[in-house]
Amino acid sequence: MANRTDPSAKNIRGTNPQNLIEKIVRTKIYNNTYWKEQCFGLTAETLVDKAMELDHIGGTFGGNRKPTPFMCLVMKMLQIQPEKEIVIEFIKNDDYKYVRVLGAFYLRITGSDTDVYQYLEPLYNDYRKLRSKLADGRFSLTHVDELIDDLLTKDYSCDIAMPRIKKRWTLESLGLLEPRKSALEEDFEEEEEKEENDQLNGMDDEGHDKEYYRGRSPERERDRDRRRDRDRYRDRDYDREYDRDRDYDRERGRGRERDRNRDRDRDRDRFRLRDEKDYGRDRERDREWDGRERERRDRDRGRRRSHSRSRSRSREHKDRDGGDHRKRHARSISPRRRDGPDNGTREEPRKKKEKKEKKADGTDHPDPEIAEANRLRASLGLKPLNV
Repeated sequence: MANRTDPSAKNIRGTNPQNLIEKIVRTKIYNNTYWKEQCFGLTAETLVDKAMELDHIGGTFGGNRKPTPFMCLVMKMLQIQPEKEIVIEFIKNDDYKYVRVLGAFYLRITGSDTDVYQYLEPLYNDYRKLRSKLADGRFSLTHVDELIDDLLTKDYSCDIAMPRIKKRWTLESLGLLEPRKSALEEDFEEEEEKEENDQLNGMDDEGHDKEYYRGRSPERERDRDRRRDRDRYRDRDYDREYDRDRDYDRERGRGRERDRNRDRDRDRDRFRLRDEKDYGRDRERDREWDGRERERRDRDRGRRRSHSRSRSRSREHKDRDGGDHRKRHARSISPRRRDGPDNGTREEPRKKKEKKEKKADGTDHPDPEIAEANRLRASLGLKPLNV
């Protein structure tokens, strides 16, 4: 119940005001003893008394990341959502600097862009010291104007993410804000007028009279020249930095193009080497295939030659043996057997045997190629082809 937002509070930036603080920090605040004992039942009127008791600012500290009383009071203001006039009175309070800082911190979180610049920029003139608690529990010295500058320029302050606001020059261009005037500008003008009067009262020579009629003093002219030179040097440095950035971008573009061309050439060389390797491999394969074909052709040619020689030799041998055999048998055959009735019957089995022997060799095959192959196989002592 004590951690709920006031029912009459309005949403800020489209969400519950307490959600502007991260959940982890919010949970640690709810579990803190200071929140339970000192912040319970506070209202906008009684909150001022607690703010006057503050002696330092900070976010969370220590190993357990305990929240500071400053953060607990900021959380309480988000919970009860005081009116804008009360927050402005907090900021305008000159007696208690921590009350002023508390109101400025709350306005930076919940206020609009124009209100933030309108009410926080005058605090640049507050140079009072502040005690800030660091994350390790130690204290450091800071000032009110430094804290205001962190609130307007940085994204985090006191372990809380600051809502984004528009730049001042954007609001000035839209006509929502007037150009900022420094509080020291009037002092500078008074000092310049006093110097001019002193110079005018002490001028006696003609040069001083001329300067008097011109309405300018030498020191003022010297200051103007010094400022003009400083602006000129600043513009020159800006132009130099701009040229350096432009040259850097150009060189970086050239470097990228050079790297792209180098990668393209590397890929082209890789593909060319791969093609050359494939081409060399194909040539070697073709050479091996041609060598094998040539060896097979030579082997077949040698076999044919050896077969033809063996065939011719076998024919000559057969013719020689056959003639002698016929002569020998012709001498031994008697005229009675030659002229006998059983001569024809005895020659018939011999002819059948010769036919069977010829068929067993396969050399009498009707296909000349098969017959030639059978002859070659017969010369090598192999079985004939059974086709």
